[in-house]
Amino acid sequence: MININIKKTLHGVNGPMNLDIDLSIKQGEFIALTGPSGSGKTTLLRVLAGLEVAEGEIEVNKSFWLKNNKSIKAKKRSIGFMHQENALFPNMSILQNLLFVINDLELALRLLSLAGLTELQDRYPKTLSGGQKQRVSLCRAMMRKPDILLLDEPLSALDAKMRTQLQSKILALHKEFNTTTIMVSHEPSEIYKLSTRTIILDNGHIIKDGKTQEVLLKSQGSQKFSFEGELLELKEADVIIIAIVAIGQQIVEIVVSKKEALDLQVGQTVIVGTKAFAPTILCPSR
Repeated sequence: MININIKKTLHGVNGPMNLDIDLSIKQGEFIALTGPSGSGKTTLLRVLAGLEVAEGEIEVNKSFWLKNNKSIKAKKRSIGFMHQENALFPNMSILQNLLFVINDLELALRLLSLAGLTELQDRYPKTLSGGQKQRVSLCRAMMRKPDILLLDEPLSALDAKMRTQLQSKILALHKEFNTTTIMVSHEPSEIYKLSTRTIILDNGHIIKDGKTQEVLLKSQGSQKFSFEGELLELKEADVIIIAIVAIGQQIVEIVVSKKEALDLQVGQTVIVGTKAFAPTILCPSR
């Protein structure tokens, strides 16, 4: 169990802002942190990692990382931190980058295998693609088998196909090591696919906190529209099926028949429009 009760004054774009967080997280949860830019998301991660100071308490598995203005150093916290910038050592091979964290060859090879990087272990960072570098960064963040894995928009610079591949690797490692993961993201489809719980921050405060589906899902259709979106999930509900679709920065749910669902596949791009003011969903080719 992780208990966070912290306060910190920040200097935002509109002047001073108070970060005031009171939050409990269960072991093994995958938390998504989202909200407007400058709302305190990254600062919260950095305070957890011990990279910034704050007032209050942070308790992780009955051990205090912060209490009575006393804070344990970042290197003594069981944290894995993955940033958008991979910051790999250019003069070290992929395997050496992992072993630099902890000299555990068995664990390093296991992580590389899970991330699909075994054949690249002797290559250097400059020879890798952006997605491959981020997979290495993810493995490196997991080398300490951390209690908490922090992800600060690690996939935002990648294209859609590569993002999808990396998302599956992140989820696989999260489950394999039963790590508590906290991810900052602005992408609804990414949040929906990965997290079990979503927390929305605004102006330094938590304004929504709940199961990801409950926080993200929004029903639309009162006006005529036609948009492309990504089909995230098909859920059966009695004689109908509910399609969950990411459209821009929103997640919507559309009712489809079982016959219509036969033409749909999770992950494909679909067209969401209205027919007599009720949402419909079609494959682009139809």
